[in-house]
Amino acid sequence: MPTSVYTRCFSFCVAIALINGARADAQVIVKRDPTIERLVSQVNSDTMLASIRSLVSFGTRHTLSSDTDPKRGIGAARQWTLSRFRAYARQSEGRLTAELDTHNIAPDGRRVTKPVLLANVVATLKGTDPSDPRVFIISAHIDSRRSTPNDADGDSPGANDDASGCAAVLECARILSSQRFPATVVFIAFSGEEQGLIGAHAYAKKAKAANKVIEAVLNNDIVGGNASSDTRIIDNTRVRVFSEGLPAGVDAAGAKQIRQLGLENDGRSRQLARYTKEIGERYVEHFTVTLIYRNDRFLRGGDHTAFVENGFTAVRLCEMNEHYARQHQDLRTEGGVAYGDVIEHVDPEYLRKVTAVNLASLATLASAPQAPRGVTFAVKALTNTSTLSWQAPAGPAPAGYYVLVRESASSVWQIKQFTTSTSLTLPYSKDNYLFAVQSVSAAGNESLPQVPAVAAN
Repeated sequence: MPTSVYTRCFSFCVAIALINGARADAQVIVKRDPTIERLVSQVNSDTMLASIRSLVSFGTRHTLSSDTDPKRGIGAARQWTLSRFRAYARQSEGRLTAELDTHNIAPDGRRVTKPVLLANVVATLKGTDPSDPRVFIISAHIDSRRSTPNDADGDSPGANDDASGCAAVLECARILSSQRFPATVVFIAFSGEEQGLIGAHAYAKKAKAANKVIEAVLNNDIVGGNASSDTRIIDNTRVRVFSEGLPAGVDAAGAKQIRQLGLENDGRSRQLARYTKEIGERYVEHFTVTLIYRNDRFLRGGDHTAFVENGFTAVRLCEMNEHYARQHQDLRTEGGVAYGDVIEHVDPEYLRKVTAVNLASLATLASAPQAPRGVTFAVKALTNTSTLSWQAPAGPAPAGYYVLVRESASSVWQIKQFTTSTSLTLPYSKDNYLFAVQSVSAAGNESLPQVPAVAAN
Protein backbone atom coordinates (compact mmCIF):
# COMPACT_ATOMS: atom_id res chain seq x y z
CA MET A 1 0.00 0.00 0.00
CA PRO A 2 1.31 3.49 -0.78
CA THR A 3 2.24 5.40 2.34
CA SER A 4 0.66 8.70 3.31
CA VAL A 5 1.57 11.45 5.75
CA TYR A 6 -1.11 13.60 7.33
CA THR A 7 -0.25 17.27 7.39
CA ARG A 8 -2.05 20.38 8.47
CA CYS A 9 -1.60 23.90 7.16
CA PHE A 10 -1.51 26.55 9.86
CA SER A 11 -1.14 30.06 8.42
CA PHE A 12 -0.33 28.16 5.24
CA CYS A 13 2.79 26.54 6.69
CA VAL A 14 2.90 22.77 6.39
CA ALA A 15 2.59 21.27 9.87
CA ILE A 16 2.73 17.56 10.63
CA ALA A 17 -0.24 16.42 12.72
CA LEU A 18 -2.88 13.72 13.02
CA ILE A 19 -5.96 14.55 10.97
CA ASN A 20 -8.36 13.70 13.79
CA GLY A 21 -6.34 15.45 16.50
CA ALA A 22 -4.82 18.58 14.96
CA ARG A 23 -5.26 21.75 17.01
CA ALA A 24 -4.68 25.40 16.16
CA ASP A 25 -1.88 25.46 18.73
CA ALA A 26 -0.16 22.31 17.37
CA GLN A 27 3.53 22.45 16.57
CA VAL A 28 4.15 24.06 13.20
CA ILE A 29 6.90 22.70 10.97
CA VAL A 30 7.81 24.96 8.05
CA LYS A 31 9.32 22.97 5.20
CA ARG A 32 11.21 25.15 2.73
CA ASP A 33 13.10 24.18 -0.42
CA PRO A 34 16.69 25.29 0.38
CA THR A 35 17.22 26.47 -3.20
CA ILE A 36 14.16 28.71 -3.15
CA GLU A 37 15.01 29.93 0.34
CA ARG A 38 18.43 30.97 -0.95
CA LEU A 39 16.88 32.78 -3.93
CA VAL A 40 14.45 34.66 -1.68
CA SER A 41 17.34 35.81 0.50
CA GLN A 42 18.89 37.53 -2.53
CA VAL A 43 16.04 40.02 -2.99
CA ASN A 44 17.70 43.41 -2.50
CA SER A 45 15.85 46.61 -1.72
CA ASP A 46 18.80 48.78 -2.79
CA THR A 47 18.80 47.24 -6.26
CA MET A 48 15.08 47.92 -6.60
CA LEU A 49 15.39 51.51 -5.38
CA ALA A 50 18.06 52.04 -8.03
CA SER A 51 15.64 50.70 -10.66
CA ILE A 52 12.92 53.07 -9.47
CA ARG A 53 15.31 56.03 -9.59
CA SER A 54 16.24 55.18 -13.17
CA LEU A 55 12.60 54.94 -14.25
CA VAL A 56 11.68 58.18 -12.49
CA SER A 57 14.62 59.93 -14.18
CA PHE A 58 12.87 59.76 -17.56
CA GLY A 59 10.50 62.52 -16.41
CA THR A 60 7.34 60.99 -17.79
CA ARG A 61 6.53 57.47 -18.94
CA HIS A 62 3.14 58.32 -20.38
CA THR A 63 2.25 55.92 -23.21
CA LEU A 64 1.78 58.85 -25.60
CA SER A 65 5.05 60.56 -24.66
CA SER A 66 8.12 60.49 -26.90
CA ASP A 67 9.31 57.09 -28.06
CA THR A 68 12.45 58.53 -29.72
CA ASP A 69 13.98 60.90 -27.15
CA PRO A 70 16.90 58.99 -25.57
CA LYS A 71 16.51 60.71 -22.17
CA ARG A 72 12.83 61.46 -21.63
CA GLY A 73 9.58 59.62 -22.19
CA ILE A 74 8.24 56.11 -22.62
CA GLY A 75 10.73 55.19 -25.35
CA ALA A 76 13.75 55.88 -23.17
CA ALA A 77 12.17 54.03 -20.23
CA ARG A 78 11.43 50.88 -22.19
CA GLN A 79 14.88 50.86 -23.80
CA TRP A 80 16.45 51.11 -20.35
CA THR A 81 14.26 48.25 -19.10
CA LEU A 82 15.15 46.16 -22.14
CA SER A 83 18.84 46.80 -21.47
CA ARG A 84 18.46 45.55 -17.89
CA PHE A 85 16.79 42.33 -19.04
CA ARG A 86 19.57 41.80 -21.59
CA ALA A 87 22.21 42.38 -18.92
CA TYR A 88 20.63 39.65 -16.80
CA ALA A 89 20.48 37.39 -19.85
CA ARG A 90 24.29 37.18 -19.82
CA GLN A 91 24.15 34.95 -16.75
CA SER A 92 21.48 32.63 -18.17
CA GLU A 93 23.60 30.59 -20.62
CA GLY A 94 21.24 31.60 -23.41
CA ARG A 95 17.99 30.70 -21.66
CA LEU A 96 16.85 34.32 -21.08
CA THR A 97 15.99 36.46 -24.09
CA ALA A 98 14.44 39.92 -24.18
CA GLU A 99 12.50 41.88 -26.79
CA LEU A 100 9.97 44.61 -27.39
CA ASP A 101 6.49 43.21 -28.04
CA THR A 102 5.06 45.90 -30.35
CA HIS A 103 1.49 46.69 -31.39
CA ASN A 104 0.09 49.45 -33.61
CA ILE A 105 -2.70 51.13 -31.65
CA ALA A 106 -5.21 53.38 -33.39
CA PRO A 107 -6.78 56.43 -31.72
CA ASP A 108 -9.88 55.54 -29.69
CA GLY A 109 -11.27 59.04 -29.12
CA ARG A 110 -10.74 58.73 -25.36
CA ARG A 111 -7.28 58.02 -23.93
CA VAL A 112 -5.44 57.25 -27.16
CA THR A 113 -5.47 60.54 -29.04
CA LYS A 114 -3.07 59.63 -31.83
CA PRO A 115 -1.68 56.51 -33.54
CA VAL A 116 0.96 54.94 -31.31
CA LEU A 117 3.44 52.10 -31.63
CA LEU A 118 2.95 50.54 -28.24
CA ALA A 119 5.71 48.30 -26.87
CA ASN A 120 5.66 45.89 -23.95
CA VAL A 121 9.10 44.93 -22.64
CA VAL A 122 9.26 41.13 -22.39
CA ALA A 123 11.99 38.79 -21.11
CA THR A 124 11.52 35.02 -21.42
CA LEU A 125 13.42 32.47 -19.33
CA LYS A 126 12.98 29.32 -21.38
CA GLY A 127 12.15 26.14 -19.49
CA THR A 128 14.62 23.27 -19.63
CA ASP A 129 11.99 20.61 -20.43
CA PRO A 130 11.00 20.87 -24.12
CA SER A 131 7.88 18.80 -23.41
CA ASP A 132 6.66 21.16 -20.66
CA PRO A 133 4.37 23.83 -22.20
CA ARG A 134 3.68 25.75 -18.98
CA VAL A 135 4.30 29.50 -18.82
CA PHE A 136 4.33 31.52 -15.59
CA ILE A 137 4.26 35.33 -15.83
CA ILE A 138 5.20 38.14 -13.47
CA SER A 139 4.16 41.57 -14.71
CA ALA A 140 3.86 45.27 -13.93
CA HIS A 141 3.21 48.37 -16.05
CA ILE A 142 5.93 50.76 -17.12
CA ASP A 143 3.74 53.75 -18.03
CA SER A 144 2.79 56.59 -15.68
CA ARG A 145 0.24 59.41 -15.75
CA ARG A 146 -0.66 62.81 -14.29
CA SER A 147 -3.97 64.20 -12.99
CA THR A 148 -5.20 64.55 -16.59
CA PRO A 149 -5.09 61.09 -18.21
CA ASN A 150 -3.91 62.36 -21.61
CA ASP A 151 -1.23 64.78 -20.38
CA ALA A 152 1.86 63.23 -21.97
CA ASP A 153 4.17 66.23 -21.52
CA GLY A 154 4.42 67.16 -17.85
CA ASP A 155 6.51 65.31 -15.28
CA SER A 156 4.96 62.09 -14.03
CA PRO A 157 7.47 60.19 -11.88
CA GLY A 158 5.22 57.22 -11.14
CA ALA A 159 7.61 55.93 -8.46
CA ASN A 160 5.03 53.67 -6.82
CA ASP A 161 2.52 53.44 -9.67
CA ASP A 162 4.12 51.48 -11.11
CA ALA A 163 7.90 51.79 -11.08
CA SER A 164 7.69 49.76 -7.85
CA GLY A 165 6.06 46.89 -9.73
CA CYS A 166 8.61 47.14 -12.55
CA ALA A 167 11.41 47.07 -9.98
CA ALA A 168 9.93 43.86 -8.54
CA VAL A 169 9.76 42.30 -12.02
CA LEU A 170 13.36 43.31 -12.78
CA GLU A 171 14.58 41.99 -9.44
CA CYS A 172 12.92 38.63 -10.02
CA ALA A 173 14.52 38.49 -13.47
CA ARG A 174 17.91 39.36 -12.01
CA ILE A 175 17.78 36.55 -9.46
CA LEU A 176 15.97 33.85 -11.44
CA SER A 177 17.82 34.28 -14.75
CA SER A 178 20.65 32.02 -13.59
CA GLN A 179 18.25 29.25 -12.55
CA ARG A 180 16.97 26.23 -14.45
CA PHE A 181 13.26 25.46 -14.29
CA PRO A 182 11.38 22.84 -16.31
CA ALA A 183 8.69 25.42 -17.09
CA THR A 184 9.07 28.83 -18.74
CA VAL A 185 9.02 32.07 -16.72
CA VAL A 186 8.18 35.37 -18.44
CA PHE A 187 8.89 38.86 -17.06
CA ILE A 188 6.82 41.70 -18.57
CA ALA A 189 6.65 45.49 -18.22
CA PHE A 190 3.41 46.43 -19.96
CA SER A 191 2.73 49.75 -21.66
CA GLY A 192 -0.66 51.42 -21.91
CA GLU A 193 -2.12 50.37 -18.55
CA GLU A 194 -3.21 53.91 -17.74
CA GLN A 195 -4.80 54.23 -21.18
CA GLY A 196 -7.09 51.22 -20.68
CA LEU A 197 -4.87 48.13 -20.19
CA ILE A 198 -4.13 48.19 -23.91
CA GLY A 199 -0.67 46.60 -23.77
CA ALA A 200 -1.85 43.72 -21.59
CA HIS A 201 -4.94 43.16 -23.74
CA ALA A 202 -2.82 43.03 -26.90
CA TYR A 203 -0.41 40.54 -25.32
CA ALA A 204 -3.12 38.33 -23.81
CA LYS A 205 -5.13 38.17 -27.04
CA LYS A 206 -2.00 37.19 -28.97
CA ALA A 207 -1.16 34.53 -26.39
CA LYS A 208 -4.67 33.12 -26.56
CA ALA A 209 -4.58 32.97 -30.37
CA ALA A 210 -1.24 31.14 -30.17
CA ASN A 211 -2.68 28.63 -27.63
CA LYS A 212 -0.04 29.53 -25.06
CA VAL A 213 -0.37 27.51 -21.85
CA ILE A 214 -0.19 30.43 -19.43
CA GLU A 215 -0.70 28.72 -16.08
CA ALA A 216 -0.51 31.80 -13.86
CA VAL A 217 0.01 35.57 -13.97
CA LEU A 218 1.23 37.53 -10.93
CA ASN A 219 0.56 41.18 -11.73
CA ASN A 220 2.21 43.77 -9.47
CA ASP A 221 0.66 47.22 -9.49
CA ILE A 222 1.37 49.75 -6.69
CA VAL A 223 3.45 47.56 -4.38
CA GLY A 224 5.87 50.01 -2.75
CA GLY A 225 3.88 52.11 -0.28
CA ASN A 226 3.03 51.51 3.38
CA ALA A 227 0.68 54.43 4.11
CA SER A 228 -2.91 55.36 3.32
CA SER A 229 -4.62 58.67 2.78
CA ASP A 230 -7.76 59.55 4.76
CA THR A 231 -7.35 56.79 7.37
CA ARG A 232 -3.62 57.51 7.83
CA ILE A 233 -2.79 53.84 8.40
CA ILE A 234 0.88 52.92 8.21
CA ASP A 235 1.50 49.19 7.81
CA ASN A 236 4.22 47.30 5.97
CA THR A 237 3.21 43.82 7.19
CA ARG A 238 0.49 42.94 4.68
CA VAL A 239 -0.09 42.82 0.93
CA ARG A 240 -3.39 42.31 -0.88
CA VAL A 241 -3.91 39.66 -3.56
CA PHE A 242 -7.01 40.25 -5.66
CA SER A 243 -8.65 37.35 -7.52
CA GLU A 244 -11.83 36.96 -9.50
CA GLY A 245 -14.65 34.75 -8.20
CA LEU A 246 -16.90 33.67 -11.04
CA PRO A 247 -14.59 33.12 -14.03
CA ALA A 248 -14.91 35.76 -16.73
CA GLY A 249 -16.76 34.49 -19.78
CA VAL A 250 -18.40 31.52 -18.07
CA ASP A 251 -21.63 30.55 -19.82
CA ALA A 252 -24.98 29.80 -18.17
CA ALA A 253 -24.32 26.06 -18.00
CA GLY A 254 -20.90 26.62 -16.43
CA ALA A 255 -22.31 29.07 -13.89
CA LYS A 256 -25.06 26.57 -13.01
CA GLN A 257 -22.49 23.85 -12.35
CA ILE A 258 -20.38 26.19 -10.19
CA ARG A 259 -23.45 26.98 -8.07
CA GLN A 260 -24.52 23.34 -7.88
CA LEU A 261 -21.12 22.17 -6.65
CA GLY A 262 -20.56 25.17 -4.37
CA LEU A 263 -17.40 26.26 -6.18
CA GLU A 264 -18.05 30.00 -6.23
CA ASN A 265 -14.84 30.48 -4.24
CA ASP A 266 -12.73 27.93 -6.11
CA GLY A 267 -12.00 29.30 -9.58
CA ARG A 268 -8.48 29.00 -10.91
CA SER A 269 -7.55 32.59 -10.09
CA ARG A 270 -8.85 32.16 -6.55
CA GLN A 271 -6.68 29.01 -6.28
CA LEU A 272 -3.65 30.99 -7.46
CA ALA A 273 -4.35 33.61 -4.80
CA ARG A 274 -4.46 30.93 -2.07
CA TYR A 275 -1.27 29.44 -3.47
CA THR A 276 0.48 32.82 -3.37
CA LYS A 277 -0.59 33.20 0.26
CA GLU A 278 0.68 29.78 1.25
CA ILE A 279 4.04 30.05 -0.52
CA GLY A 280 4.58 33.72 0.30
CA GLU A 281 4.02 33.21 4.01
CA ARG A 282 6.16 30.06 3.92
CA TYR A 283 9.23 31.98 2.76
CA VAL A 284 8.74 35.59 3.93
CA GLU A 285 8.85 36.22 7.66
CA HIS A 286 6.58 38.72 9.45
CA PHE A 287 4.39 39.21 6.40
CA THR A 288 0.76 38.38 5.70
CA VAL A 289 -0.73 37.84 2.25
CA THR A 290 -4.34 39.02 2.50
CA LEU A 291 -6.88 37.48 0.13
CA ILE A 292 -9.32 39.98 -1.36
CA TYR A 293 -12.34 38.33 -2.95
CA ARG A 294 -12.81 40.57 -5.96
CA ASN A 295 -10.91 40.84 -9.23
CA ASP A 296 -9.54 44.29 -8.37
CA ARG A 297 -10.18 47.36 -6.27
CA PHE A 298 -13.73 48.72 -6.27
CA LEU A 299 -14.58 49.97 -9.80
CA ARG A 300 -10.88 49.90 -10.78
CA GLY A 301 -8.73 47.58 -12.87
CA GLY A 302 -5.24 46.38 -13.68
CA ASP A 303 -3.38 44.43 -16.33
CA HIS A 304 -4.25 41.01 -14.88
CA THR A 305 -7.84 41.70 -15.96
CA ALA A 306 -6.80 41.40 -19.61
CA PHE A 307 -5.66 37.85 -18.86
CA VAL A 308 -8.72 36.71 -16.90
CA GLU A 309 -10.95 38.10 -19.66
CA ASN A 310 -9.07 35.90 -22.12
CA GLY A 311 -9.49 32.78 -20.00
CA PHE A 312 -6.12 32.77 -18.19
CA THR A 313 -5.42 32.47 -14.46
CA ALA A 314 -4.27 35.81 -13.05
CA VAL A 315 -4.19 37.82 -9.82
CA ARG A 316 -3.12 41.30 -8.76
CA LEU A 317 -0.74 42.07 -5.90
CA CYS A 318 -1.20 45.54 -4.45
CA GLU A 319 -0.16 47.36 -1.29
CA MET A 320 -2.58 47.08 1.60
CA ASN A 321 -3.35 50.80 2.01
CA GLU A 322 -3.26 53.17 -0.94
CA HIS A 323 -2.43 56.87 -0.68
CA TYR A 324 -4.50 58.73 -3.25
CA ALA A 325 -2.59 62.01 -2.93
CA ARG A 326 0.30 60.05 -4.46
CA GLN A 327 -1.55 58.44 -7.37
CA HIS A 328 -2.37 60.03 -10.73
CA GLN A 329 -1.42 63.46 -9.40
CA ASP A 330 0.45 66.45 -10.80
CA LEU A 331 3.41 67.40 -8.63
CA ARG A 332 2.19 70.26 -6.41
CA THR A 333 1.42 71.40 -2.88
CA GLU A 334 -2.11 72.49 -1.98
CA GLY A 335 -3.42 73.31 1.48
CA GLY A 336 -0.21 72.07 3.00
CA VAL A 337 -0.58 68.67 1.31
CA ALA A 338 2.18 67.51 -1.07
CA TYR A 339 0.80 65.68 -4.08
CA GLY A 340 2.70 63.38 -6.42
CA ASP A 341 4.07 59.88 -6.80
CA VAL A 342 7.71 60.45 -5.82
CA ILE A 343 10.37 57.98 -4.70
CA GLU A 344 10.56 59.42 -1.18
CA HIS A 345 7.25 57.71 -0.43
CA VAL A 346 8.44 54.22 -1.43
CA ASP A 347 9.15 51.91 1.52
CA PRO A 348 12.12 49.74 0.41
CA GLU A 349 11.62 47.06 3.08
CA TYR A 350 7.96 46.69 2.17
CA LEU A 351 8.84 46.40 -1.50
CA ARG A 352 11.43 43.75 -0.63
CA LYS A 353 8.81 41.64 1.12
CA VAL A 354 6.30 41.89 -1.73
CA THR A 355 8.98 41.01 -4.26
CA ALA A 356 10.06 38.04 -2.15
CA VAL A 357 6.45 36.75 -2.16
CA ASN A 358 6.45 36.97 -5.96
CA LEU A 359 9.83 35.31 -6.34
CA ALA A 360 9.01 32.44 -3.97
CA SER A 361 5.69 31.81 -5.73
CA LEU A 362 7.21 31.94 -9.21
CA ALA A 363 10.13 29.69 -8.33
CA THR A 364 7.87 27.15 -6.62
CA LEU A 365 5.42 27.06 -9.51
CA ALA A 366 8.15 26.73 -12.14
CA SER A 367 9.95 24.01 -10.11
CA ALA A 368 6.83 21.95 -9.43
CA PRO A 369 5.63 19.04 -11.55
CA GLN A 370 2.71 19.59 -13.86
CA ALA A 371 -0.69 19.37 -12.18
CA PRO A 372 -2.56 16.06 -11.89
CA ARG A 373 -5.08 15.37 -14.62
CA GLY A 374 -8.70 14.25 -14.50
CA VAL A 375 -9.35 14.81 -10.79
CA THR A 376 -12.82 13.47 -9.96
CA PHE A 377 -15.15 12.51 -7.11
CA ALA A 378 -16.77 9.07 -6.92
CA VAL A 379 -20.53 9.65 -6.60
CA LYS A 380 -22.13 6.24 -7.15
CA ALA A 381 -23.53 6.18 -3.63
CA LEU A 382 -24.34 8.62 -0.84
CA THR A 383 -21.51 8.50 1.69
CA ASN A 384 -20.04 10.55 4.50
CA THR A 385 -16.58 9.83 3.11
CA SER A 386 -15.12 11.31 -0.07
CA THR A 387 -13.14 9.34 -2.65
CA LEU A 388 -11.00 11.27 -5.11
CA SER A 389 -9.20 9.81 -8.11
CA TRP A 390 -6.86 11.36 -10.66
CA GLN A 391 -4.30 10.61 -13.32
CA ALA A 392 -0.59 11.29 -13.21
CA PRO A 393 0.41 14.57 -14.87
CA ALA A 394 2.12 14.87 -18.21
CA GLY A 395 5.90 14.98 -18.05
CA PRO A 396 8.17 13.58 -15.34
CA ALA A 397 6.39 11.73 -12.55
CA PRO A 398 5.93 13.66 -9.30
CA ALA A 399 7.16 12.34 -5.96
CA GLY A 400 3.52 12.20 -4.92
CA TYR A 401 0.41 14.27 -4.40
CA TYR A 402 -1.20 16.48 -1.79
CA VAL A 403 -4.93 16.07 -1.27
CA LEU A 404 -6.23 19.36 0.14
CA VAL A 405 -9.22 19.73 2.45
CA ARG A 406 -10.96 22.73 3.95
CA GLU A 407 -14.31 23.52 5.50
CA SER A 408 -16.65 25.31 3.12
CA ALA A 409 -16.44 28.54 5.14
CA SER A 410 -12.63 28.52 5.32
CA SER A 411 -10.70 30.80 3.01
CA VAL A 412 -7.57 28.65 3.16
CA TRP A 413 -6.72 24.96 2.89
CA GLN A 414 -6.70 23.40 6.37
CA ILE A 415 -5.42 19.87 5.71
CA LYS A 416 -2.81 18.58 3.28
CA GLN A 417 -2.48 14.81 3.01
CA PHE A 418 0.42 13.34 1.08
CA THR A 419 0.04 10.16 -0.91
CA THR A 420 1.86 8.35 -3.68
CA SER A 421 -1.39 6.81 -4.92
CA THR A 422 -3.72 8.28 -7.55
CA SER A 423 -6.84 7.64 -5.47
CA LEU A 424 -7.71 8.40 -1.86
CA THR A 425 -10.74 8.08 0.42
CA LEU A 426 -11.03 10.68 3.18
CA PRO A 427 -13.36 10.69 6.23
CA TYR A 428 -14.87 14.01 5.24
CA SER A 429 -18.27 14.62 3.68
CA LYS A 430 -18.55 16.42 0.35
CA ASP A 431 -21.50 18.27 1.91
CA ASN A 432 -19.29 20.05 4.44
CA TYR A 433 -15.81 20.18 2.91
CA LEU A 434 -14.06 21.28 -0.27
CA PHE A 435 -11.18 19.39 -1.89
CA ALA A 436 -8.36 19.70 -4.43
CA VAL A 437 -5.25 17.77 -5.50
CA GLN A 438 -1.69 18.96 -6.20
CA SER A 439 1.34 17.24 -7.68
CA VAL A 440 4.45 17.62 -5.50
CA SER A 441 8.14 17.26 -6.28
CA ALA A 442 10.76 15.53 -4.15
CA ALA A 443 11.81 18.97 -2.87
CA GLY A 444 8.23 19.68 -1.78
CA ASN A 445 7.27 22.13 -4.55
CA GLU A 446 3.56 21.94 -5.33
CA SER A 447 1.61 22.50 -8.54
CA LEU A 448 -1.50 24.64 -8.56
CA PRO A 449 -4.45 22.80 -6.96
CA GLN A 450 -6.91 21.01 -9.22
CA VAL A 451 -10.54 20.95 -8.04
CA PRO A 452 -12.36 17.62 -8.62
CA ALA A 453 -15.16 17.23 -11.11
CA VAL A 454 -17.91 14.64 -10.80
CA ALA A 455 -16.96 11.21 -12.17
CA ALA A 456 -19.14 9.74 -14.90
CA ASN A 457 -20.91 6.63 -13.61
